Order: sequence, then structure tokens, then C-alpha cells
Amino acid sequence: MKEISVRELKAKVDNKEDFQLIDVREQNEKDFADIGGELIPLNTIPHNVDKINKNKEVIVYCRSGGRSGQVVHFLESKHGFQNVFNLKGGILAWAKEVDKSVPTY
Repeated sequence: MKEISVRELKAKVDNKEDFQLIDVREQNEKDFADIGGELIPLNTIPHNVDKINKNKEVIVYCRSGGRSGQVVHFLESKHGFQNVFNLKGGILAWAKEVDKSVPTY
């Protein structure tokens, strides 16, 4: 599974690179702490594969990296995606290393 660090993601955001950022947490988690990803909760991924871009880099995140890792594995193994990356450490790592104003839970 390919991973990207929060510092690498921050550089992509700062450089205004073209990629898709997907949040696989639940709505209440996104409401509490948000870094701007498109919400597609883990349990809805199989029904929303068509919303995931196969033509540009896709970065998937959750709270700590576990659920997003499951999504990356699912997309690679079941749907042939080769452009999907797991955000290592998830939003917790983002809050610790990039933006301390993001609340943790």
C-alpha cells in the first residue's frame, strides 16, 4: 500500500496540486475536525467507487490511518486503482505535525 505523509500532503496543498482528497470517516467526525476532504464514509465506499478519480492522485484519510488503509487496499485489490495513497497517521498526524488548531479525538 502506498502512503503519503501529512507534510507531503501539506506541500501538495500549498503548491495547489491537482489531486482528490477523500475523508472516509463519519459525518460527525468530519463536523468535529475537518481538513477539507470530500466525505465518502468507509461503509459507503463500495457504492461510491465511481466518485473516485482514476486519472489523478487520490489521497484517502481517516482519524489515524486504519480505515483509510482498508479503503486503499480495497480500491487497489478489487478495482485496480494504482493512484491511491493512504494518509499516514490520518487527521491525528495532521493536527500534531501540520495544523495544531485541528481538534483531536
